[in-house]
Amino acid sequence: MNQKDLLNELSEDSSLDHVQEYIGKVVELRGFANQPIQETMLLLLEETGELAKSIRKTATKMSVDVDKMYNYDTVESEVADVFFVLAAICNQMNINLLSALKEKEKANCERNWSFDR
Repeated sequence: MNQKDLLNELSEDSSLDHVQEYIGKVVELRGFANQPIQETMLLLLEETGELAKSIRKTATKMSVDVDKMYNYDTVESEVADVFFVLAAICNQMNINLLSALKEKEKANCERNWSFDR
């Protein structure tokens, strides 16, 4: 099966488990399945930096280098890259992203959140 066929199996109703499974298959197709976790983590940091740059150039009043203004994709595209690599890390570590999120949120429900400083 090729990546386009796999992508066609995803829909707006796809579960997080299904998306994580899709990402695992795509990582295999692209030849990155045996990449050391350290390299995948570095890629996540790189993609996170690209997301930050994209947000900075579109959603803030901070100055940017006009010559490099279009070196980064849209915020949506960069979010997708970060999510993809994060899910790839979860797959490498045998972590079910949905289960991990639910467990963490259970703990967060018990925390006392305050925005007053």
